[in-house]
This record gives sequence, C-alpha cells and structure tokens, in this order.
Amino acid sequence: MCGRFTLTSNLDDLQGRFGFLSQYTESQSKDSEFFEHGPLYNIAPTQQVLTVTNDGQRRGEPMRWGLIPFWAKDFKIGARMINAVGETIATKPAFRGAFKKRRCLVLANGFYEWEKDGKRKLPTYFYPRNGEPMAFAGLWETWKSPEGQVVQSCTIITTSANPMIEPLHNRMPVILSDETQALWLDPLTEDAKTLEPLLIPAPMELLASHPVAEIVNSVRNQGPQCIVPLSDQLENESENESPGGRLFP
Repeated sequence: MCGRFTLTSNLDDLQGRFGFLSQYTESQSKDSEFFEHGPLYNIAPTQQVLTVTNDGQRRGEPMRWGLIPFWAKDFKIGARMINAVGETIATKPAFRGAFKKRRCLVLANGFYEWEKDGKRKLPTYFYPRNGEPMAFAGLWETWKSPEGQVVQSCTIITTSANPMIEPLHNRMPVILSDETQALWLDPLTEDAKTLEPLLIPAPMELLASHPVAEIVNSVRNQGPQCIVPLSDQLENESENESPGGRLFP
C-alpha cells in the first residue's frame, strides 16, 4: 500500500518535469497555501496532496488524500479510500467512474513502508535512484456535501510489490514512467484494456532505499530528519556521546 509519502521538490521543478499549469501565483494567495510551509516530508491520509489532471491542459491541483465517491453521504469515507487496488478499479463502484474519466498523477519524491519488529514499526524510505520526483497513478472525484461544501479528493493506485519492497509489504504504489504518464492522463482514453497494463510494479532498478528513524511514525513530525538514513543518525548520536566526539547544541 501507500500510507505516507514525501513531496520535497519545489514548484518550478515539478512544473518543468510534469508540464502542468500552476494555480499557485502570488495573486492567488489561497492557492499558494499548499506550498506555504515548504517541502513536505511526512504526508498522511486526509491531508492535501498535489495532483496533475488533464482536461485538455495539464493542471496542478491540490486535493484531499482519500477519495470521496460523489454518491457518499459523509466525507469521512475518504479516510478508508487512500489506496485503490489496481486489479479491481475497473469494476469497483467507488472507483470505476473515475478510472474511465478522472485519472490523475499524484506527485511525490518518495514513500515509506514499515517492517514489524515486535511492537515496533521500523520505517524504510523508498525514492527514485536518480533523485527526480515521480508520479503515482491516481484517481480523483468531486464531492458535494448537503450543505454545499465542495471537496476534490484523490486516491493512489497500488499494485503487487516488486522484490525490493515485498519483504516489507505485498503492495506498492503504481509509479508511472515518463512514457506512460501521457496515456494515463489522456482524457480521450477510457478503455480498461488500454489502461490496465500500466498498473504494474516499478522495476527494482528505479528505486533506492534506506531505513529511517521512527519519528516518521508520528504524523506530527515533519522536516528533513524524516528521510535522513538511520545509519547517519546513529553515527551522529554515537559521536555526540563519545568523549572525543562532536558536541551538538
């Protein structure tokens, strides 16, 4: 599955890589709030994520993570729909309409998976080996509450894990290649037989990984320390504690 991820690239780099129009301008301060606090190192379900949609023009849009079907009576259902199983999205009522007509990219720089060690959950960070941002395959919906509140929300599609991730989890997010992103976003493409072959595990050589500190386990923790290799943190702690080591404030 995909339950936490990062988005650390700046807006200019994301626009250049994924070719979308941005709503985030100085004259639109409300839209710019998404980037107000800088890089995002620990994005959790129900928070805002950055998506790319295509209505004939690629557009960058913030959406709530956790898809709320248009027919839902309560927006809280979205918290249970942060991921969509790629093998069933063409038939499941919550996703089949979006699969045909409302596909998106969910932009990220990396994602976390966990290994259980007794009661502990030990996180590992996975990210593209080339350091570039990546695009998860996603679906989106517009939901309107009885009071008239409009919420745009999305889900991240998962597939079977590749051998790199399988020791930690049997699912992983679908990572679209540069070549397949255009087809996924094509508003004229609705045929499941054309789209389903895109929903495959990423090749092992695409990703690198390293264990990180358990601070990631709390959504309250943000900042670059979330993705620092655990080995580096342990080394720094050891140097700080040793008589001849460096002193940290």
